Parts: sequence; C-alpha cells; structure tokens
Amino acid sequence: MTEREQEILALLRQDPLIPQQQLADQLGISRSAVAGHIMNLTQKGLILGKGYILAQQRYVVLLGGANMDIRGSTPAPLRLADSNPGRVSCSPGGVARNIAENLARLGADCRLISCVGDDLYGRSLLEATQRAGVDVRPCLVLPDAATSTYLSIHGPDGDMSIAINDMDILSRLDASLLGSQRELVRHAGLIVVDANLSAEALAWLFAEVRDTPVFVDTVSAFKAERIRPWLGQIHTLKPNRIEAAALSGLPLADAGDVPAVADWFHRQGVRQLVLSLGADGVFFSDGDQRGWCPPPHVEIVNATGAGDALMAGLAWGWLQDLPLADTLPLAQACAALTLSSPATNNPTLSLAAVQHMSRTLTQSE
Repeated sequence: MTEREQEILALLRQDPLIPQQQLADQLGISRSAVAGHIMNLTQKGLILGKGYILAQQRYVVLLGGANMDIRGSTPAPLRLADSNPGRVSCSPGGVARNIAENLARLGADCRLISCVGDDLYGRSLLEATQRAGVDVRPCLVLPDAATSTYLSIHGPDGDMSIAINDMDILSRLDASLLGSQRELVRHAGLIVVDANLSAEALAWLFAEVRDTPVFVDTVSAFKAERIRPWLGQIHTLKPNRIEAAALSGLPLADAGDVPAVADWFHRQGVRQLVLSLGADGVFFSDGDQRGWCPPPHVEIVNATGAGDALMAGLAWGWLQDLPLADTLPLAQACAALTLSSPATNNPTLSLAAVQHMSRTLTQSE
C-alpha cells in the first residue's frame, strides 16, 4: 500500500460511512483523487463493497512507549566534555509506536495504546502516527504531563554512543487507565508490548489476555526485569545479548553460549526466541527449529529503530502464518531498510520494499 492508501484506510476504520468529500478535506486532496485511491484499495481486496466494508483481518494491539526522538550525530569521533559539531533532528519514536508504524506500513491493522502530553510533541506524535496508518484513538492525552522524549548521541559509524530517556509519563499508564481498553485487548489477534510499561501495567495486561499471542520487546537490561514474572505467557521474546544474559543469568559471551540460553527461555515457557546479537546477526529458536541469520550488509545511517523494525517484521510474519525461519529474512529486511534511513522509521518502508530488500540481502550472502 502507498502512504496515502494507508491514511485512507485508517480513516475508514474510524468511520466506514465517511463521505469521499470529507476524506478529501481531511487529507487535503481532491475528491477525484480519493475516488482513485478507493478504487485501488478495492482492487487490492482491502475494501469489499459499498459503504466501505473493509476486509476482516486480525488487528494488532501495541502497548508501550510513544516519544519524540531527538537525535544528535557527528561525522567526527565524539569528544566527551566538549561541544561536538554535527546535526540534530527530531522524529516520532518510542518502541511500541515505532513497531506500530512499521507494521501499519506493511499493511497490518494496528491499534496503539500509549499516553502523551497535551503539548507540541504529543500532538505531533499522534498526527504522524495516524498518517502512517495506525489507529491512535486508544492513546491517552494527559494535560498535566509532558510527552516523553528520547535523546540519543551517535558517532561517525551511525551507532548510538549514549542516550537519555525522559519517560515518566508512562508510569501514569496504570491499571485504572488501561481498564477502558479491556475489550480492545481481549479481542486482539496479536498483542505487542514493550518493557517501558510499568510492572502494574504488565500485570494488568497478562491478567486480561487469554489465548492471544503476546510478543515482547525487552527494551533494556534494566527494564527487561519487569517481564520476568510473565515469561511463561510470552509467545515471542526479542532480547539482545545483554538483556538475555541478565534475564537468564547465563553467560552469553560467544555463539557457543547461545543454545543453552535459548533452552533456558523455552523452559520458562517462551515459545519463540529471537536473540539480537549485533555483528553476529540474529539467532532464532521456536523449540523445534533454530538457526542463525547474518546481519544485513547495508550502510548504517541511523541505528535507532532497527530493532523495532525487526519486531514489526516478526509480527507481520506471524500474522501471515509464516514459520519463524521464513519470517526472519523478512524481519531482517525491515531492519536493513531502517538502518539505511536517517529517520527512526523509514518513510519508504512497505511490503514491496521489504520483499525487494529481502531478495537483495539473500543475493549478497
């Protein structure tokens, strides 16, 4: 789907009876252009008939962080305790929000549960996320809190050297606020959560989910501890080396340590493990089949957001009923497209672009 088609689908999900002229007015385009996009969506099978009856698909609920990413980068080696010349940019971020945007660009029906302040950053985040095709109506706007921000500093290799997050607002996303989203969570086809949520919010979530698969991004070694009580209810877990070692208590210094760590997670009840190991690539295991995917060979422009894109690819593969081994190349392609973009989320990411990148990466191996 094109970005404009994603925007139209998002508006139709909110109001299936919305007139074409109202769609045109909201999007700032002509009515004839709207009609053309609707014809394309109908030909693609996403609109089934009059009254904008949408094709039924499992929707994904994503819970966690939504923040403004402030990124500083320098072409020269970083000098501590000094001013470094470079560039500073802002873009929408937050682990759950990033995954939602990438998933929506792939064509999934995504509903984001997070919270923002009633400020410039919050309004910008919601507007940009909705434009990408994500349903942001479940997001809470808190007038007495500031939208969370994530400040990262990158050296000449594009990788992050240090980051600071100001995400106090997420502590407000407690059981009392989440209660209004109970039915949305209970009827989801898939739930994706990040460990930015508080222990109370995670407890509420895992008490509400029934047979719905839950995918978890551990975020950091510190925050990963919050999901320890719920490992037995996690379908797919995506930690990095440090997070996996912290949770398992097992050494993870080299490739030889990986199988024992994977076995430990499976004994806790995790059905699928996808372990990000940086330059060593990605190890995956579903208890029956396991293997390695090499890191994508692309020029790194910005490393922020690549792990979130990988998780989006994993979720998309599950929605398509693909085995984990077949999903990983697609997920790696999502990450590769994000690594090659200066923004936290690559605005050109689409299913067609991911499939093309996957073929390119396979041919380069």
